[in-house]
Formats: sequence, structure tokens, C-alpha cells
Amino acid sequence: MNRTAYAIVLAAGSASRYGSTKQLAELDGTSLIARAVATANEACEGRTVVVLGHDAAAVAAELQGANGFVVVNERHGDGLGTSLAGAIKAVRHVASAVVVMLADQPGITAMHISELLGAWDGDAGAIVATAFGETQGPPALFAADCFDDLEALQGDSGGKHLFGDERFRFRKIVFEPAALDIDTPDDLRRI
Repeated sequence: MNRTAYAIVLAAGSASRYGSTKQLAELDGTSLIARAVATANEACEGRTVVVLGHDAAAVAAELQGANGFVVVNERHGDGLGTSLAGAIKAVRHVASAVVVMLADQPGITAMHISELLGAWDGDAGAIVATAFGETQGPPALFAADCFDDLEALQGDSGGKHLFGDERFRFRKIVFEPAALDIDTPDDLRRI
């Protein structure tokens, strides 16, 4: 059974609430995008896809020397769904699962991604999401049976609507640091 998982780091948004290219904002001397990609690469052994859009050239330059590959979403203004759909299209022929991550969740660790991967038993109909606060969300593992639905995404919806879909076997792993996301410069300063 093929159990090859790829990390997908979504980093295409314009970060309008942040006021500048949020992916390049630094926390402890490391940009948010470099931090997310390093986490993904560590957990998935370099099998990482980074989806860029807004200010793609500057963000790509920040990733020089990092393992993985880049997909540029020319339709990033249409929403996160188009970024995830493009990434699925790029890896579905080699991946049996993907772990979807956001570039603006600096509390995510490689150990947590490894826990998501460890909770997946190879079932093509599995979803393993992160639970934090009163919700579940990214990072989330989606196995191959989810790929058609994810590749069809439009607008600003991600894969969360599949969590309750009875076609898939849903599990969650509690990881409260996932609640930390950066939307504004004040969010970054509070860390």
C-alpha cells in the first residue's frame, strides 16, 4: 500500500488585514513562510508543495534553497479554494495523502504534522484534522479519496466541509497551538 504524503503550504493570499506581505513577516528572525516550509519539509521529508500568489516572486526568493516545489496560483484573488485545488492537481499523481498547512500558523510543529501522519492508517477515505478551541481545521490530512472534491474547490472555502461528509472517515487530534494565527501585525507582536 502506498502511503506517500505530501505537505501543501498555502501561502498565496494578499493578507489585506496585515497590510503587507504577511508571508515575509519575521518571528524570531525567521519569516512565516520559511518557518512553515521548514516544518513541512521536516515532517514530510522534503515532499512539500508551496502555493504562492500575492507577491509570489518575493516569497519565492525567501525560499531559495528549501526542498519542495512551488505552484503559483494566478487566481489567488478568487480565494483559498483555488490554491488548494491547484496544489492537489500538482501532486495527485504521486501522493496518497496531503497535509494542508497555512503559512500563518507559527505554532505548528513538525511533531504535530508527524502525529497527523501517524494517525492515518493508509485508508484512502481518511481525514485527520487538528482540533483547537471549539473548532477543527488545518493542518489537516486528506487521503486520496478526497482529491476530486479538493481539486474542484472554488472561492474561499477549503476542505473543512468534508469533515462531516459520511463518505470519509474523520478523526481529529487536539493541538491548541494551532489556534495561533497571524492576521495583523498586532497578532505577531503579541507572540
